[in-house]
Amino acid sequence: MPNFSSKSTDRPQRRWWLFSLACTYQALSSASVDALWQKVTDLADVSWHPLLASTNVPKGLVAKPGLIYQAVTRSIPIPIRIFVEQVRPRELLTVRILTLPGLEERVTYKVQSTVCGTEISYSITLRGWLSPLIWSLIRPSAARVAAQLAHAAEQNPL
Repeated sequence: MPNFSSKSTDRPQRRWWLFSLACTYQALSSASVDALWQKVTDLADVSWHPLLASTNVPKGLVAKPGLIYQAVTRSIPIPIRIFVEQVRPRELLTVRILTLPGLEERVTYKVQSTVCGTEISYSITLRGWLSPLIWSLIRPSAARVAAQLAHAAEQNPL
């Protein structure tokens, strides 16, 4: 007869409600680092952004860590809260988007000068049990963010 004993194993348990999705999109622009950085940090003007329709940020307010503001999405006009986590001038902006319980979204914009122009990197990370559903809704628009930012900076240089 086989011997069955209750023995604990050191295998990590997988939890079905913990999903994590991450993707990075890049675009190359002829605009300067300063022009791109100004577009990214102008939180009042999100006309170039395919996911956001508007914000409640007063014109001229500079993005700095700890700032919390509200935005309205284009696809479903619901207000969301955005928390600025990290700012490295002319280089990096990281925000956390607070939409729904069960979803954590972090977005990072990176701007860097290269030999061929200025590279824009848009990284998005979704965590939580709602992330597969939300990702299926926002993926087409998220894929256009870096290119739209590059185009907007090239149309309105400093």
